Amino acid sequence: MDEGKLDLLLKELRRLAEATERLAGPAPAENDLSAADCFVWSPATRFLQPVPRPNRIALKLIRGVDHVRDILHENTIRFAEGFAANNVLLWGARGMGKSSLVKSVHADVRSAVAPDLKLVEVHREDISTLPAFLDILKSRPERFILFCDDLSFDHDDTAYKSLKAALDGGVEGRPDNVVFYATSNRRHLLPRNMIENEQSTAINPSEAVEEKVSLSDRFGLWLGFHKCSQDDYLAMIDGYAAHYALELAPDELHREALEWATTRGGRSGRVAWQYIQDLAGRQRKPMNRD
Repeated sequence: MDEGKLDLLLKELRRLAEATERLAGPAPAENDLSAADCFVWSPATRFLQPVPRPNRIALKLIRGVDHVRDILHENTIRFAEGFAANNVLLWGARGMGKSSLVKSVHADVRSAVAPDLKLVEVHREDISTLPAFLDILKSRPERFILFCDDLSFDHDDTAYKSLKAALDGGVEGRPDNVVFYATSNRRHLLPRNMIENEQSTAINPSEAVEEKVSLSDRFGLWLGFHKCSQDDYLAMIDGYAAHYALELAPDELHREALEWATTRGGRSGRVAWQYIQDLAGRQRKPMNRD
């Protein structure tokens, strides 16, 4: 074969190899679980993206939810120590610290009991990739809390079936080193009109509703969060102000905080935190999260 034809052949082979690589997609990434305590699951590359500085606060600063805090903390300790623990659904009022509590409990338990306890956030749109993700985690020595924030499903959304399968674990069962924590404003994760629509159009309405509602039944613990009282709200304000050394007379602090809540249309942990951020900014005080 002459040199010109050989060059053409080599170019064609390179072109075919490049096309094959593009079709195959990106190669799986190398996961380094020692890089951080918190990660975000990236299914396209099967990569656990490290989060060097998680957005969280000290557990002691979360007020007004003492009962559910203690239940979640105890469940997490049992899981971290290798004992039986439940999947947890934290549901209820907006801004009452559901996701903050998960992150803070993880940090507290990790530092006190289990340095290898990892928190991995799974985005709502990546729920369908959970079976492949569990395949990666089940052989790891670490223990994992898979965390899905603001989880809910809309009409014609079938991703909830993947979550049901992952929670149950299929034939193999859920890996012993994995537990699911999810937050939602809805106790059943599905809008009421979706459930009612299934009931009105199904041949057997009760079976259709049971199929939808049974998703939340896969969570062994339901922890409800409700709107806070004025006393709880002001206790949050006092706790934050003391922690961040904010200087304001108690009466003035409470007056401002209540006025802030009025302008936001209600009291919640999120509203308290937003007021404290405003106050710290006005006083030029740093707010380094734990």
